[in-house]
Amino acid sequence: MAGTGKVHLRAEEALLSVEDLVMEFPAGRRAVVHAVSGISFDILEGETLGLVGESGCGKSTTGRAMMQLPSPTSGSVRFDGVEMTELSKEDLRRTRTRMQMIFQDPISSLNPRRKVKDIVAEGLSIWHNDAGDVAVQKVNEVLDAVGLDPEVVSDRRPHQFSGGQCQRICIARALVLDPKVIICDEPVSALDVSVQAQILNLLEEMKERYGLTLVFIAHDLAVVKNVSDRVVVMYLGKVCEVAGPDTLYAHPAHPYTDVLLASIPEPDPDHPVSDRQITGELPSPINPPSGCRFRTRCEKVQDLCSTEEPVLKEIAPDHYVACHFPNEVPVHVNGNGNGNGS
Repeated sequence: MAGTGKVHLRAEEALLSVEDLVMEFPAGRRAVVHAVSGISFDILEGETLGLVGESGCGKSTTGRAMMQLPSPTSGSVRFDGVEMTELSKEDLRRTRTRMQMIFQDPISSLNPRRKVKDIVAEGLSIWHNDAGDVAVQKVNEVLDAVGLDPEVVSDRRPHQFSGGQCQRICIARALVLDPKVIICDEPVSALDVSVQAQILNLLEEMKERYGLTLVFIAHDLAVVKNVSDRVVVMYLGKVCEVAGPDTLYAHPAHPYTDVLLASIPEPDPDHPVSDRQITGELPSPINPPSGCRFRTRCEKVQDLCSTEEPVLKEIAPDHYVACHFPNEVPVHVNGNGNGNGS
C-alpha cells in the first residue's frame, strides 16, 4: 500500500528535504502520467538514503526532479537551506555544482568523442576556467581516487573502457567540483555482478574521503541494505515504508516490502524458494487505483483500501509505514535494528 505524510521528516536537521513532490507528464491529448504523487523524505548530512522499488515506481524520476531535470510539477526541494524550485536559471546552475548525479548507464552518459581528461574537467572548465595547472591536478587527483591511472586513461575515449571503468570515470566527473550531495541513479544495475561490489566499495570510500551525502536509487534490495543508513520504499509514485535498513529487512511492516524482500535470491541451492509473490498486473500510472495504489495486488486488501489513502504513521521508533493493515513489528526495535531497551 502506498500513501502520503510527513511524520517521518527531520526538517530542522536535514541537508536535503523533499516535500509533497509531484511529477506529471502529458501522454496524449488529455491523459497524464502520474509518475510521482506527493512524496516526502529528507536526508541528513553524511547519510546515505536508499530509494528502492520495482521498475516504474518513480524512483529515477524523483532523483532527476531533485536536480530539477526537469523541475517538478509541484512540491518543494530544499537543499542546504535553499529552495531549489524558486531559483533563477543562473542560481540553479550554480547550486547544481554542489549536487551531482551518477547515471544508470555509464557508457551512454559519457561523450564518446571526448577524451577522459576533458570529460572529467568539463565542470572545472565551466566554473573555474582560469584554474590552469590546478585543474589538471584536480582531474588527476579524482581519477587516481577512483582507481584509474591518469597517465594511462587521460587521453583515451569512453569506448576504450569497460562498463565498470566508465562508471569510475562518471564518479570522478561527479567528484571534481567537490559536491556535498551525489544522487546515484542505479549506478551498478548495468554492470556485471563481479564489478558491482567494486563500485559499491568505491562509493563508500569516496563518501568517507570527501564527506559526501548520497542518495542511492536501486531496485536491488540486497544492494540497498548494504549501503544505506535509511531506506524509502516506493510503489507507483508513492512512499510505502521508511525505516533503517536492518529494521526494514528484519521486520517489514508493509505487504509490498514484505514481498519484495521475499523475492531476493539466496546464494544457497538448498534454500527453499519462497512461494510469496505479487499477483495481478502493475496498474497504469495514467489511471492509478483509488485509495491505496497497491490494493489491486495486495493479499490483505479490504474495503477501506479502495476509499481511503493510507498516510505514513510511526509504528516503531524511526519506522514508518503507509498501510491500513500493516504487519506487526516489535515496538522495541529502533531505526537501525537494535533494541532501545523500552
